[in-house]
Amino acid sequence: MFSLKPLARWGLTHGLLRMVITKGAKEGDLQGRLILTASDPTRAGELESIYDEVRAQGGICRGQFSFVTVRHDLVRDVLTSGDFRTGMPTLQKSVLAKMADVVRSEVFSPIEPPSLLVTEPPDHTRYRKLVTRVFTARAVEQLRERTQAVASELLDSLDPSSPVDLVTSYCGLLPVTVISEILGVPLSERMRILEYGEGAAASLDFGLPWSTYKGVDTALEQFDGWLTTHLEWLRAHPGDNLLSQLVRAKDEEGVGLTELELKSLAGLVLAAGFETTVNLLSNGVALLASHPEQLERLRTEPDLWPNAVDEILRLDPPVLLTGRIAAVTTEVGGRRIPAGMAVTTVLAAANHDPGVFEDPLSFDVARHNARDHHAFSAGRHYCLGAQLAKMEGEVGLRTLFDRFPELMLEPGASRRTTRILRGYATLPVALAPADASV
Repeated sequence: MFSLKPLARWGLTHGLLRMVITKGAKEGDLQGRLILTASDPTRAGELESIYDEVRAQGGICRGQFSFVTVRHDLVRDVLTSGDFRTGMPTLQKSVLAKMADVVRSEVFSPIEPPSLLVTEPPDHTRYRKLVTRVFTARAVEQLRERTQAVASELLDSLDPSSPVDLVTSYCGLLPVTVISEILGVPLSERMRILEYGEGAAASLDFGLPWSTYKGVDTALEQFDGWLTTHLEWLRAHPGDNLLSQLVRAKDEEGVGLTELELKSLAGLVLAAGFETTVNLLSNGVALLASHPEQLERLRTEPDLWPNAVDEILRLDPPVLLTGRIAAVTTEVGGRRIPAGMAVTTVLAAANHDPGVFEDPLSFDVARHNARDHHAFSAGRHYCLGAQLAKMEGEVGLRTLFDRFPELMLEPGASRRTTRILRGYATLPVALAPADASV
């Protein structure tokens, strides 16, 4: 049965904001220009000039609905400060807030509580504690051998005589297979999970057009339904995997997770477990294939591979930006930030800060401070799966280029149109020279 709730929800959470963004961009607002430019892959080159305009204002400026900062030290300060929290600006008692509550969706969303992305201690601490141990450096290193095996199996299935789209045949399948095994998701379900992840990726964006929002809403509903069914199955068939442990989890007082908490935590860990890494892998393939001198250095100095992954994350990070809300009136870069005001921290711009990185737009796998990037955010919301993503990036890229040393990019590559998540939608490559199989 047709419902007006999704349309009303879009209007309140995206439609009005989209009008403000578009109007502001036309009038020269840097924040509006940044948002619209980020969603248009054909204008990616314009982002650097916008970053420079913000740098010219001291690295932080006032946008239409938040402050924007691009300076490396200010981004770190905001993300690590106790004066800021995650979530949307508080709108207590406002008419818009009350209307939004009426039309709120009943399915889990990565940008609504109890998602890890928008909760703060003590809830955030409790949720994160339940899943942290499987993402520690030691736990991740124990997964290296299995990740290597998965990468090799996927590459065995490719036909070197024909061009392939690495996003669908490798960059997506590698991380979704690994995270599925960690969480206890059957291998047969991985393509379904990839589809849900792709459909819901834009849920992190703001100011979405109705058509895109409708697709995201549908994907989240389907993902929610799948999670409900899968968690019920795990209750009847428990195992040693992480999702089974979350189903059984109890706190010190013997209280378990609510159904919404369970789905929010499970859904976010599952989706985040591959969404960041698919972008890291595709961005890394594109950079390495277009910089053969850097690839050659990695062949002669393989110990540089971990640093190369950090350099890829620095130069072309999987996430463009994130935001925080001032919990109290505070100061950033000499600018007064009133309580309740948002600050947009542009991670990609911080990674290109010329005050921190020499010749920041060059790709150098031996860069001495490549690991100083902010690609995984910072502070208490530092990416839970950062170690896993870096290990998968190292294993996935090294294995690919060792197997196909003459890999070349083919015409037709396209970037994703999402504003927050940054990577390739398609990445066609020739795995071997055209006459190699003759």
